[in-house]
Amino acid sequence: MLVRDYDSQICSIARSLEVVGERWSLLILRSVMAGRRRFDELQDELDIARSVLTARLRRLEEHGVLERRLYQERPDRYEYIPTDKGLDLWPVLNHLLQWGDRYYPDPDGPPVTVTHDACGGQPDRHQMCDRCGAALGPQNTTGFGRVRPAS
Repeated sequence: MLVRDYDSQICSIARSLEVVGERWSLLILRSVMAGRRRFDELQDELDIARSVLTARLRRLEEHGVLERRLYQERPDRYEYIPTDKGLDLWPVLNHLLQWGDRYYPDPDGPPVTVTHDACGGQPDRHQMCDRCGAALGPQNTTGFGRVRPAS
């Protein structure tokens, strides 16, 4: 884990980085928001060491961003569900996605798209549907889908 060096910063961005500022944390949240909520699914998709994934999930849980829920007994297995606090990060992730597509485009097109379930539109820069004008969020979109593997 990166050394936390924001203690002297009186800034909401710095305090937020204490929780989600490490790259794996945002990638885990992206995958969880896309519906991959079980440890093995996350590990497979992210190709992340078990120990790193465990530590990041634990931290996100401790900060109330994710909730761990039992889905199987004997052996106990858990899934990770975004809390309201975690769902509030959806626009942040989507803005990062749009920013990356704009400034670091993939020659083969966007590897991930977010789509409005009702009409198939996509979020504009205000997180409104570009087709019908509805406010978009994790409750009415499909997205952060499986990331296209590097070729």
